Amino acid sequence: MSLGWSAKEHKPTNQPAAAAGLKRPRNDVENRVTVVLGAQWGDEGKGKVVDLLATEADVVCRCQGGNNAGHTVVVDGKEYDFHLLPSGIINPKSISLIGNGVVIHLPGLFEEGDKNEKKGLKGWEKRLIVSDRAHLVFDFHQVVDGLQETERQAQEGKNIGTTKKGIGPAYSSKASRTGLRVCDLLGDIKDFSSKFKNLVRQYQSMYPSLTVDVEDQLKKLKEYSERLRPMVRDGVYYMYEALHGSPKKILVEGANAALLDIDFGTYPFVTSSNCTVGGACTGLGIPPLNIGDVFGVAKAYTTRVGIGAFPTEQLNAVGELLQTRGHEVGVTTGRKRRCGWLDLVIVRYAHMINGFTAIALTKLDILDVLEEIKVGIAYKLNGKKIPHFPANMDVLHKVEVEYETFSGWKTDTSAARKWSDLPVKAQNYIRFIENHIGVPIKWVGVGKSRECMIQMF
Repeated sequence: MSLGWSAKEHKPTNQPAAAAGLKRPRNDVENRVTVVLGAQWGDEGKGKVVDLLATEADVVCRCQGGNNAGHTVVVDGKEYDFHLLPSGIINPKSISLIGNGVVIHLPGLFEEGDKNEKKGLKGWEKRLIVSDRAHLVFDFHQVVDGLQETERQAQEGKNIGTTKKGIGPAYSSKASRTGLRVCDLLGDIKDFSSKFKNLVRQYQSMYPSLTVDVEDQLKKLKEYSERLRPMVRDGVYYMYEALHGSPKKILVEGANAALLDIDFGTYPFVTSSNCTVGGACTGLGIPPLNIGDVFGVAKAYTTRVGIGAFPTEQLNAVGELLQTRGHEVGVTTGRKRRCGWLDLVIVRYAHMINGFTAIALTKLDILDVLEEIKVGIAYKLNGKKIPHFPANMDVLHKVEVEYETFSGWKTDTSAARKWSDLPVKAQNYIRFIENHIGVPIKWVGVGKSRECMIQMF
């Protein structure tokens, strides 16, 4: 059964390409990219879907974010945690690419690789390509991240709930054009050192308490650079070759999720990058025409880490049950996730932005013990339904959720491997979600491992 890969055929035109002054493509098929994205506030189980698709992929790419993201993948009873490495790194036959849109903390990258190598991930360094245009996260970015949170708490009485991995400050350096990239680190070390010192001074002028052992940091970065050097390529050219060369299955693994997008998420409680479909283009240097399937991943309920509005949150026994049964603890932070009913308003909003061609619904089995299951289907403000998702967080805090209520199936679904194995009430729940969003559900997850993903078509 096909997992959903696609390619785009070139159709002949009336005018020969040569006559139009154009070069002919090297073959008749231009490869399309399959994109997997989070449709809620992250932690939906994207790693599992990517891992499933990566078993057939030739190239698996990360396009944005940093080691603030976390994907857990279980293969052959072994649990791997990925933060910077694409989940496809497990596949020994595929290449993993960290694109220009990712911000990379080198100590974190190598620590992650070495940790997973001890679990059985062999030869990962030979299968990893890092874009020379990717920006670097430095240790002082992480310190600044923590200082900014402390400052927000003192000034406003609330913080954003950042992971303190330095992602926001690194993207800030990038946007202010003072950031340093992989190509800088691998270039003239004197020039890099000078720019690094200037960047440190810039942050120290803003945060006088910030102390940085510059020479020690530069020494470590030089050591990391030699280990990194064999992996570095021009990411744009590599992707162009992959798209226009021999037929390949190319997968893009989105980090974070739609409601954490810097433009479309629940601002300011968001990440610092575009984790919607546009980020795949800007974070890898690929044209929109090369985007094929866009798969959204959603849990059968809703969770979020940190603070911010959460209309369907259940601060009661239901929320506690979902948290406990779902083992809802952040992979990166270790923080407990807030839990609530499935919110189809946000999933539909994510679809508006991303244009999902299909959805993976994960963790259905967590609902197995519930007598009654609710699904948020609309928001009301002052008693009137609103057709859009509010941009203003004060408004989102005030919305009233309209729910559809279902009888629970009260049956263990964890052993289900095909649609017919699921209880009728579970099937009805899935079909309702599918029809309400207007997007087919391609996979249903009922457990942690690869085998627990039921493929519908």
